[in-house]
Parts: sequence; structure tokens; C-alpha cells
Amino acid sequence: MIRHLVLFKLNDGVSKDDPRIPAAVAAFEKVGTAVPQLREWQIGWNITDRDIAYDFAINSLVEDREALQSYLTHPEHVAAAQLWREFATWVIADFEV
Repeated sequence: MIRHLVLFKLNDGVSKDDPRIPAAVAAFEKVGTAVPQLREWQIGWNITDRDIAYDFAINSLVEDREALQSYLTHPEHVAAAQLWREFATWVIADFEV
């Protein structure tokens, strides 16, 4: 199994009330039900206020590297990531569990 973590940081000048954000969050909500390779799918806003904190997170689980690649190239994932590129940057970690 592979745990796929993504942490998003809103770009300077962008806040959670930006009008683009509801559609971007909804797109990632849809990914959780649209991608059959996902074994687990959690998304959410950071609840702490620290300088080093990121703003939004994805925590997901897939079976193996092939499933991870299928997820990454799935049209729903690609579309959702494109929306987030407009106002955020992110870091990822993929590790075996």
C-alpha cells in the first residue's frame, strides 16, 4: 500500500474566501468517489494557525505504484489539480505502508 500526502499552500494574497476555492474543493471531493484506485480519501483545511503550516491537505491510500499512477493521471484528478494551480502551490510525499 502507498500513502499519498499532499499539502497545499495558498499563494500570497489568496485567502479561503477566494471565489475560486469552493469549485476547487468540490473537484477534489469528486476525486474521492470518481477514482476507483483510491482505498482511502480524506481532504480538509488546516485548523491551526502556525507560520510553518500549510492550508489544505489530502491524505489518500492506493494499493501500489500502478494504482498511484492511475490516480495521478485520472481525468478528475488532473482537472482538480489544474484548478488549484491557479492559486496554490503544494508538496507531496508518497510512502509505503
